[in-house]
Amino acid sequence: MRVDQLSWSETAGWGSVADDRRAANLVFFFGGRRAVACGARYRDLRTLFPDAHILGCSTGGQIRNDELIDDEVVAAAIGFDNTKLRLACEPATAPESSRSCGEAIGKALAAPGLVAIFVLSDGLNVNGSELVAGIAGAVGERVTITGGLAGDGSEFQETLVAGNCAPRRHLVAAVGFYGPAIRFGHGNAGGWDEFGPRRQITRSAGNVLFELDGEPALDLYERYLGEDDAKGLPGSALLFPLRIFNGERPDHDIVRTILAVDRAARSMTFAGDVPEGWTAQLMRGNFDRLAGGAAKAGRRAADTISASGHGGDQLAILVSCIGRRLLMGQHTLDELEAAGVEIGLHVPRIGFYSYGEISPHLRSGVCQLHNQTMTVTTIAEAAG
Repeated sequence: MRVDQLSWSETAGWGSVADDRRAANLVFFFGGRRAVACGARYRDLRTLFPDAHILGCSTGGQIRNDELIDDEVVAAAIGFDNTKLRLACEPATAPESSRSCGEAIGKALAAPGLVAIFVLSDGLNVNGSELVAGIAGAVGERVTITGGLAGDGSEFQETLVAGNCAPRRHLVAAVGFYGPAIRFGHGNAGGWDEFGPRRQITRSAGNVLFELDGEPALDLYERYLGEDDAKGLPGSALLFPLRIFNGERPDHDIVRTILAVDRAARSMTFAGDVPEGWTAQLMRGNFDRLAGGAAKAGRRAADTISASGHGGDQLAILVSCIGRRLLMGQHTLDELEAAGVEIGLHVPRIGFYSYGEISPHLRSGVCQLHNQTMTVTTIAEAAG
C-alpha cells in the first residue's frame, strides 16, 4: 500500500504527481463548500487519478497532519496491492428515509470478504444514527463502519458529498474494503464535562426532541444557555451538546449535537436519534480535556492497527466535530497534535471538521453516529 498526500490552493493548484503514483485506486479529498462546489477540484483529481474511486465532502475545516486549513483542499491518494474496493452512492432524500438509504448502501456493498466501510454523508438532510443502523443491518456486525457527516462550517446552509461524481447535495457515498490484507483501526473519544441535572426524554420522534421532564426542550435549553447564547441557536448549541443515556444500559452513552431548532414547536433537531425514555444531560468542554480525548482516540486507533500487523504505508483519517473547533478556537491545533503523537508523526494524516462522526462505540463495539467527538480511522495492508 502506498499513500501520497496532496493539497490544492488557488495560487499553486495541486502540484505535480509522479507518473508511477497515478495508478492509485482510492482518493479521499476534503475542502470548504465554496472551494469544492464548482466540481473543478473533483475533475482535477479524476484527471490525475483516472482509475481511482474518488470520495470527498465539504467540511468545517480541513486537517493535514498537525495543520488546520480553511483555504485549501486536502487529499490522499492510496494505491492498494491486495485489497479490492467497491463504491456505492444513494440519494439522501429526507431524514425519515435515512435507514432505507443506509440499507441500500449496505446491500450494494455486501459481498464475501467485506471487512470495512468508510462512509461520507450529507450533513443536514439525514438522521445519522438511522443511516448507520441501516448500513450495519445490511452488512452485519463484523464489518467495521467509520466516516462522518459533511460540514459547512458554522453556517448550516448546505453540505456536499462526492462519490465518483462532482460534490452534490443530498448524497451519501461509501467505499467498501475487501479481502484478508486490509487492516482497519478505529478510535473515538470526547472529553466533555457534564453539568446540571440529568433529565428524562419524555417526548421525541426520531432525531427531534420535544420535551425533557415534561417541559418543552427548547425552553429548558435556552434557560441554560442564557439570553445571548440562545439568540445564536442553533450555532451556539455546538458549545453545549447533550449526552444521552440508555436507561437499560447506563454505560452505553452517546453525545448528540443540535442541527436546527423550531421556535414555534419549541423543539430541537439533532444529528441522530434521541429516544424517548432515555436520559439527557448538558455538557461543556475545556481545552485540556478535549485535547486529551483526541489523544485517546488516536491511541485506540493506533493500538488496533498495530495489533493486526501491517506493512508499507499507513493513512490516518481524522474526523472531529465542528463544535470542538468552535469552542477551542486557536487551541484546536492542540487536539490535532495530541492525536498525531499517539498515531505516530510518521503516519500521514488528513481529515475534516464535521457535523457528525461515525465509529464503533468504545464499549459495545456497535458502529454508530457520535457527535462532539474526535474519531480516528487508520488504514493499512498486511505485510507481504
